[in-house]
Amino acid sequence: MFNKIILIGNLTRDPEVRYTPQGTSVCNFGIAVNRKYKQGDELKEEVTFINVAVFGKQADTCGQYLNKGSSVLVEGRLQERRWETEEGQKRSKYEVVAQTVRFLSRKADSAGTTGGSAPPPDETTDLEPF
Repeated sequence: MFNKIILIGNLTRDPEVRYTPQGTSVCNFGIAVNRKYKQGDELKEEVTFINVAVFGKQADTCGQYLNKGSSVLVEGRLQERRWETEEGQKRSKYEVVAQTVRFLSRKADSAGTTGGSAPPPDETTDLEPF
């Protein structure tokens, strides 16, 4: 089966980095993907919010260089996570497990970040712990 997704969007929150018991870095963030379309004579906009998980060295890089508002291209696969609450209710959620995260330049520094740090390295990895 083929499971590949490519998205361009802006981070909706600062990335959160944590570590697995084996010491692998995991970075989680959300992105907003905008779609514009015309309905009759009216131009409409639809926003889709998507959770992203990045693993390994690329997770550390994302945690270091990305912030809320950063524009990114995410390439990966769609994954469903399932769990049960303490009350016994079954829950599930979809997220993108990223193999590649590319940092895109912004027209203006709308996120309010300073440009004092070095540009992020261009990293690609197909490794993940699962």
